[in-house]
Amino acid sequence: MTDQQQQPTEPTSQESSTWKNEEKSANPPSSSDSTLKDQENTGSNSTNSKSIDSSKNAADEHEWIEGIPLLMVLVAVTLVVFLMLLDMAILSTAIPEITSQFHSLDDVAWYGKGSASLTPLTGKFYSNFKSKWTFLGFFTIFELGSLLCGVANSSKMLIVGRAIGGMGGSGMVNGALNIVAGAVPMHKRPPLIGVMMGFGQLGLVLGPLIGGAFTTYSTWRWCFYINLPIGGLVAILLVFTKMPEQKPKRPAIDVLRDSFTRKFDLLGFALFAPAAIQLLLALQYGGHQYAWKSSTVIGLFCGSGATFIAFFIWEWRVGNDAMIPLSIVCKRIIWCSCILSMMLFGITMIVAYYLPIYFQSVRGKTAIISGVDLLPNILGQLFLAVVSGVMMGKLGYYLPWSIFGCVLTTIGSGLLSTISPTTSTKDWVGYQLLIGLGRGCCMQVPMVAVQNAVVAEDVSPAMAILTFSQTFGGAIFLAIAEVIFAEGLREKIPKYAPTADTAEVIAAGARRFRSILNEEQLAGVLKAYSKSIGEIFYMAIALGGIALLVTFGIGWKNIKKGGNDQAKENREDGV
Repeated sequence: MTDQQQQPTEPTSQESSTWKNEEKSANPPSSSDSTLKDQENTGSNSTNSKSIDSSKNAADEHEWIEGIPLLMVLVAVTLVVFLMLLDMAILSTAIPEITSQFHSLDDVAWYGKGSASLTPLTGKFYSNFKSKWTFLGFFTIFELGSLLCGVANSSKMLIVGRAIGGMGGSGMVNGALNIVAGAVPMHKRPPLIGVMMGFGQLGLVLGPLIGGAFTTYSTWRWCFYINLPIGGLVAILLVFTKMPEQKPKRPAIDVLRDSFTRKFDLLGFALFAPAAIQLLLALQYGGHQYAWKSSTVIGLFCGSGATFIAFFIWEWRVGNDAMIPLSIVCKRIIWCSCILSMMLFGITMIVAYYLPIYFQSVRGKTAIISGVDLLPNILGQLFLAVVSGVMMGKLGYYLPWSIFGCVLTTIGSGLLSTISPTTSTKDWVGYQLLIGLGRGCCMQVPMVAVQNAVVAEDVSPAMAILTFSQTFGGAIFLAIAEVIFAEGLREKIPKYAPTADTAEVIAAGARRFRSILNEEQLAGVLKAYSKSIGEIFYMAIALGGIALLVTFGIGWKNIKKGGNDQAKENREDGV
């Protein structure tokens, strides 16, 4: 297969001129969603059918890749997803040691926060710039964040490093999904996404084990240093891998010179970022540095709400050039997929961050053994992620897998809420297996549903919105989990261990509190820890229930019809 077959032809000078004339026009050509709006206003189907047929013809003429080139693309993006998930999981078993070293138990949620506010903007980068180099750019930022985390000498520096790494990571999953969308037709994507996410989630399997080994036998800093040599190998592979584009892209210099400010909605980003940060700060400060009724916390909540309102008004005014195009978000399949993904990722973060605390603080296990104890959850998710992806491609329907997965996840969350210092091994293994199988069954469903619901030109912004819902939901629910956990400890330690100094126990961290307590106090504190962690899984039950409700909104759709055919059917159905 020649290079010409592997990649779409570069835009000619005539095409470039056409693009420029379109941008200067007072009424630029609308996207597929604008066409729908015209249809609804006029009651005519002719314009919409013409747009869909045009998109379908473009898809039919697209030179998909296969064989060795496709294998190279799949290996490259899978390795990147693996590295990102390794970075997420490797920290879980190191958190108790980090909180003990920095005396920062209240900062646990911040270690899991990246930069969700940047995620919606990544779709604009992939829509306007070459996917390969955009992907490498985000990957480089991720590696820089890992380096800063490795050399961190305080909790605040570690949080900054995690934020920078999160900025890079915000464009990595979105980029991988966009690259897969440009490489193969719709009916072939579920197996590839299943393989990519399934084998990428080996990072979740190896992460706790590697993190536990580093923490136990060396230093937790190697949890971040390990990204650097692996990242170097991945970068070399990416540079020499041909990555197809979904559509021809203008030269980067033309985009920067002619339409960067308008196309990238920088004002929208300037409104969204402080709104998100204020919300996260309010959740972080409430009950810790400041009382919930304090003017600081109330002011942050009010400021966040007002800024979000201004942001959505601006997005409505900007239309299809918005950072989060409301014409896409308002589709039922899209917003249901986003909520589903948000709920599932919130549960994933809760399990990844608080089960290791349970094993190390309540059960007294080492970091590496706590990583081994997480295997039932992770292997269950890995197994069904691959199996469900392959079966979706063969059968064509994703809704049954999503329903089944949400049911298992909710049941598993409920069972994990009952864990105590005396829970038997067979019980917590079974509980983890249920929640892992459930998440593996439905985690990729939103990705498939969103790609199937829109035409090719809308895939990048739609996937950016979806990945944003994951990262932002994960950050929000992790912050709420921290509030539940911290408030639970402050309430339950005096109840179950009245002679213990509550502030001193919390300040000691999740592992070292054992050294400052006598036997009677320790029994009470362990009970307080397990009860507080159990309450976090009450929230996971609620998230699973919401996920089950919204999953019916993604509809009974056949992905074998192809993305553009299904997009036409979705519009006719009003979804």
